[in-house]
Amino acid sequence: MKHRVFQIILTFIFINLQTMAQSSIPPTSNHRILICYFSASGTTANAAKQIARITQGELFSITPEKIYTDKDLDWHDTRSRSSLEMNDTTSRPAIKEIKGNMEIYDVVFIGYPIWWNLAPRIINTFIEKHHLENKIVVPFATSGGSSIDHSVTILKKSYPSINFKSGKLLNHSNEKEISQWIESLNL
Repeated sequence: MKHRVFQIILTFIFINLQTMAQSSIPPTSNHRILICYFSASGTTANAAKQIARITQGELFSITPEKIYTDKDLDWHDTRSRSSLEMNDTTSRPAIKEIKGNMEIYDVVFIGYPIWWNLAPRIINTFIEKHHLENKIVVPFATSGGSSIDHSVTILKKSYPSINFKSGKLLNHSNEKEISQWIESLNL
């Protein structure tokens, strides 16, 4: 009986170890990974946290100096803060904190909600305040109805010296789907 209980425990441990190994980038990856994200409602933050768990990367919230209120985010109001920012291609909303030690990261994931089929202007602020040349930059986004494609095209056009990888929309993605996407990037 003791032998049978011991076998069951070992089987349980083995299955759990296999599951954990499948949900993270292999430890043979020598990349230092940073996951930066702007999230107005928490949806993009949740996706960023999943990426951090999978990659074992460091999280960094791109926080606006002035937090967006519901009124600021009302895209039906042409005078709302977000509408005014998105209609001005030169708008660069201030961010609360600059991420230090950027030189130690090889891969930077940048996450954002899709606004007006684009990355919010605060993403431009982040990119312009940090030196991302010579890094692999992986965009990810969440959206109520747009794809990520146009926003990535505009980012690539705006910052041609950055090595952007394929971006992914992570609406309702589970950890397995995100793991498969990250593995497909061949980091």
